[in-house]
Amino acid sequence: MNEITMRLQADHLILEALKEDISSEDVTTNSVMKEYVKGEVQLICKQNGIISGLEVFKRVFELLDERTEVTFYCKDGDAVEEGQLMGIVTGDIRVLLSGERVALNYLQRMSGIATYTHSVAKLLEGTKIKLLDTRKTTPNMRIFEKYAVRTGGGYNHRYNLSDGVLLKDNHIGAAGSVTKAVQMAKDYAPFVRKIEIEVENLDMVKEAVEAGADIIMLDNMDTDIMKEAIRMIGGRAETECSGNVTKENIARLTELGVDYISSGALTHSAPILDISLKNLHAV
Repeated sequence: MNEITMRLQADHLILEALKEDISSEDVTTNSVMKEYVKGEVQLICKQNGIISGLEVFKRVFELLDERTEVTFYCKDGDAVEEGQLMGIVTGDIRVLLSGERVALNYLQRMSGIATYTHSVAKLLEGTKIKLLDTRKTTPNMRIFEKYAVRTGGGYNHRYNLSDGVLLKDNHIGAAGSVTKAVQMAKDYAPFVRKIEIEVENLDMVKEAVEAGADIIMLDNMDTDIMKEAIRMIGGRAETECSGNVTKENIARLTELGVDYISSGALTHSAPILDISLKNLHAV
């Protein structure tokens, strides 16, 4: 995540997280540390995984005090191991204490997503399939969670509702049919936007192809029906399969010949990566 993106898209979210944690003061820190003392603390990995969110972690402390210095011994996307010293944070001890939990919350969550994504992406090695995330993200965490997916070797689906056309079952219901939904999208959406539609059976597949959809999402279909759907599409649209895809069941999809597999589990079910700030002392 570059500096411009951080300042424009992330700083206000990080500040809100800090305000949530410090509504008036950090009464514990102010009890034990009444004035400035320079200190340092170590960033230590407690579990093997893929690290993601180091710049976000750093930014938490910088927003509390721009004089805080953070030195990293790894970078986003690196494999890290239990017990590894990943960095050192130096600055006002009050800042190190007050920023600790928010900084770790971001880093642990993002690294957990990167780690889980990496484990799923490895199962697709040797295929041409791209692993996609979804909009099933934690509110106000999307920019961080989708970045973590990329760090782990996945790709981002549309970022939000303004980013692309995806006609789902209720949109089709509102429009009246697959054909009407696709036609309405073609009439309304800018020509630079691809039109994707979610289908649940072979009749809908046939209608989506004939209507000229750019991408057809095969949603919650069994393997045999997906094979037939891909045969029917015959390369006339890109294909995506979705619906309760996890690390445990993705293998059944790798031989189908789809272009994309999307999985909400990348963001909504990834456990955190255990990371700590330890050995705080004055310097």
